[in-house]
Amino acid sequence: MPLICFASPKGGVGKTTLTANIADALQRLGHRVLAVDLDAQNALRLHFGVPLTDRGGFVSELLQGNADWRSHLRQTPSGVLLLPHGAMDLRGALDLAAALDRDPELLGKPLREMLAEPNLVVLADLPPGPSQALALLAPLATMVIGVLQAEAISAALVPEIESGRFLGTGTMAALLAGRLRVVLNGVDLSSRLSRASAEAVARHLGFRMLGAMSREETVAESLACQRLLLDHAPESRAASDLKEVARLISAALPPTMAATPPTPEAALAPSAAPLPQQPTVEASR
Repeated sequence: MPLICFASPKGGVGKTTLTANIADALQRLGHRVLAVDLDAQNALRLHFGVPLTDRGGFVSELLQGNADWRSHLRQTPSGVLLLPHGAMDLRGALDLAAALDRDPELLGKPLREMLAEPNLVVLADLPPGPSQALALLAPLATMVIGVLQAEAISAALVPEIESGRFLGTGTMAALLAGRLRVVLNGVDLSSRLSRASAEAVARHLGFRMLGAMSREETVAESLACQRLLLDHAPESRAASDLKEVARLISAALPPTMAATPPTPEAALAPSAAPLPQQPTVEASR
């Protein structure tokens, strides 16, 4: 089934926020969605109302030999299935990187199991910059979405995006560059610098530009409330931008993944190989 990877050449561009809200928007379009957090910041869970005290997760347990990803699933109130990263200190992150270097199948095998689930769209939030997770997942991806901030430095990063170098090197970069699309985040049309930066990036990237997201306080407010943007501010400009990006992603999925109108029952209906249901997470609001 489709795998959509969210990556970025640098941190602090709103990649995780975009991943969470695109997952929710695709769910609302009728897709069955699994969001996987592979970024050690362990922040994806916060957008879905998972309590701060819930520090468990899939990636943090890989070193303990617990690769059963189904046992770490969270059923969120939005209907999106979530695999949190789990809390991990610096030593744990270094140990995990070394373990994945020795045995890529530690992550590769469970990922292929997820992709074998029928009628499931998998969204992966990857660490910023080059990473082992990106190297492992990008070859399996239907689409890699690079997230850039609408700021002056983004223009300097355009060559990295155009060449696909941040996806890897040599032939691998060339192969993956065709699957790369870009979302420009935090566009402030009232700021000459932000607007000029956004226009320059869009001009250079051409067809690779998937869309742009407005900079609005409602986006930060929704995270502070541990709510998703389409719940918190459904009439905002950012919400309109989000729905358009999600529509384009949905249209690019294989024909067998065509969205079906969601209903309260069908949106959470299990597939032929059902995923286990977890207790619903209580959102902190």
